Amino acid sequence: MEINRELVKETFHNYTDAYDSSDEKIRLKIAHTYRVAGLCERIARAEGMAEEDVSLAWLLGMLHDVGRFEQLRRYGTFLDARSVNHAALGADILFSDGKIRDYLADAQEDVRIETAIRLHNVYRLPGHLDARTERLANVLRDADKIDILRVNVEVPMEEILDVTTDQLRCCEVSGEVMESFFTHSAALWSIRHTAADHVVGYISLVFELVFPESFRITAEQGYLNRLLHFESRNPKTREQFAVLREEMERYLGMRKR
Repeated sequence: MEINRELVKETFHNYTDAYDSSDEKIRLKIAHTYRVAGLCERIARAEGMAEEDVSLAWLLGMLHDVGRFEQLRRYGTFLDARSVNHAALGADILFSDGKIRDYLADAQEDVRIETAIRLHNVYRLPGHLDARTERLANVLRDADKIDILRVNVEVPMEEILDVTTDQLRCCEVSGEVMESFFTHSAALWSIRHTAADHVVGYISLVFELVFPESFRITAEQGYLNRLLHFESRNPKTREQFAVLREEMERYLGMRKR
């Protein structure tokens, strides 16, 4: 299957151009898309995937968040819990509304592409996927998580979480989220009650990374370390983050063995 990258980029540009390009949130998601696509390609290539799958991984990165733009237009937020599942919305736009044909003439990989996009934000992939689909989906999920770390460092968290600075910097990490961290799994949204819980939730995405290259990229970029040094005005929260840093260091050390 041939993927015309210039056509994909032009089509994506035309699609996003229909939204308010002066909105910082729109610009954020456009930049995120290109970065995730590049990360998908890098991870797939490091894994020794066939060139066709390297290109397909790149395409998944380009298409994975098309639902974000319509989500923002309809609901004014990127928080799925307050609006709609953006992955499902994007998959519906592409495949129920037929927009995928604007990007790709060949329908050969439609099922695999739709599956990866629709599942890129689920807590765990279902067990029934074939090996190739699962691998590509995991490439996309890893790339997305890696760039989410960047976004949460470079964009004010108050804007991402829709909270005030006082709410962000003065709260504590809840006991449930602290306990979840020590199970080495991503913190479920249902147990996050404070803004600090969300910070830890983003950090805990690292526990879900699959590929060695994903860990190399995370270390190389340094965003995880900056999130782990979250600046709180609350003495207890500062103590909590010291414990979290120690545990993450231990976990990453285990991964290197």
